[in-house]
Amino acid sequence: MPNSIRTTSNTQTTTNSTQAAFKAGDSVLCPSVGDGTYTLVKKSNDCLTINIGNVECLYRADGRAYHDDCYVLPSLFHDTEANRQAIATLYSGNQSSQRTVIDTTAADDDEVILMSSHDLSDIACDINGAATALYDVGQLLALIHYDKIEAHTAPALARLAHDATDTWASVLYEQLESVNKTLAMTGYGKEGK
Repeated sequence: MPNSIRTTSNTQTTTNSTQAAFKAGDSVLCPSVGDGTYTLVKKSNDCLTINIGNVECLYRADGRAYHDDCYVLPSLFHDTEANRQAIATLYSGNQSSQRTVIDTTAADDDEVILMSSHDLSDIACDINGAATALYDVGQLLALIHYDKIEAHTAPALARLAHDATDTWASVLYEQLESVNKTLAMTGYGKEGK
């Protein structure tokens, strides 16, 4: 019987430890391509394809994408009822709400954290805001150093610079605490202590 995937709220595992082997003629599911059933075609000894119109999607016999960097996770699943249910559960059964996953991991990464693009955008915006504030404070200090600001104005600008850097430091510490909570669930959480 072909392998099936089973999902929980935190993990995706196979029901047995052997890799699913695919061959030409197999009916497969490939959620990264679409929600249909596809038939594998042999392209070469080590390459299978799914043909969608004029587009060929290339895969290895173990179900992984056929690229030099070879994706870590399988992309293909045998077309079984269990796999259909697992994929429907994972993608909420609604193709329009299917997630796009951008995998920036390397083949030797043994721990992966999924994070929403919204959260990543928040972190990037906070880093940008803090970097801009630090740059502005540096510019202000340079103006003070080179006597480009009147002496009575410097204390007021120094107060504003202090408030800005204090606020941005607080924002970055909150972000760091959030990231550290996530990292604490990984092997990296044990390293920094």
